[in-house]
Amino acid sequence: MRCLHDLTFEQIREKLRPVRCFLLDMDGTFYLGDRLIEGSLDFLEAVRRTGRRALFLTNNSSRSVEHYVLKLRRLGVEADPEDILTSGQAAAHYLLREHPGKRVFLLGNPSLREEMLRLGVPLDDEQPEMVLAGFDTTLDYAKMCKVCDLVRAGLPYVATHPDFNCPTESGFVPDIGAIMAFIEASCGRKADVVIGKPHPEIVRAAQERTGLGRESLAMAGDRLYTDVATGVNHGLCSILVLSGESGLADIDRYGIEPDLIFNQLGDMIPYL
Repeated sequence: MRCLHDLTFEQIREKLRPVRCFLLDMDGTFYLGDRLIEGSLDFLEAVRRTGRRALFLTNNSSRSVEHYVLKLRRLGVEADPEDILTSGQAAAHYLLREHPGKRVFLLGNPSLREEMLRLGVPLDDEQPEMVLAGFDTTLDYAKMCKVCDLVRAGLPYVATHPDFNCPTESGFVPDIGAIMAFIEASCGRKADVVIGKPHPEIVRAAQERTGLGRESLAMAGDRLYTDVATGVNHGLCSILVLSGESGLADIDRYGIEPDLIFNQLGDMIPYL
């Protein structure tokens, strides 16, 4: 087990020493589909044993927190809702803080709709004052026409996350980034604010959840342009794991340099 950077054991430990909470991407980092990545449970145990915390952080706004709690429990993880932060939750906190009381047209799955209502975001499909776009796997042409009408009319327009594709066990499916590209092509507008990784609002939500400063947080994930960029852009310790999408060759391609690189989460255990 080793770090793939040319650093000494003590140098690696020194980088990880201030970390009190690991923000963990899930698919490709902690598990692949319905299979745990080797060493993930041992890593989580080591994090807790050393007095640290893990917060699972996902951009996928098509699934509820309850979905992830149940999935993690099936995989042997003792997880509670407070252990998971989605871009949908972070979007709700943003709307309640920056646009309190504004009526929102939601482009999203029923589970995201339920989450917004539970958190107190007023939803209104008929006379909205702003638009929130999420990863909507129930999308149809009528929905796209409606959201484009509202965006074209100039309503404030927020998106839960930027991902163009969502990984599945059989490959990829179009994610919200593709939906946003459709809206931009029709309306000539990008989202005014994007919430999820690598943007600042999800980091702010993680800080509020943990009560920690950025110097005490590490972002670990398998995607350079979302997970690692979150750490690099916002002053968190950034950790790339090679168990999912990105490889070493992608570092030069994207021009994003992580602080640490490991084959998988379990390889960090000796340095905690």
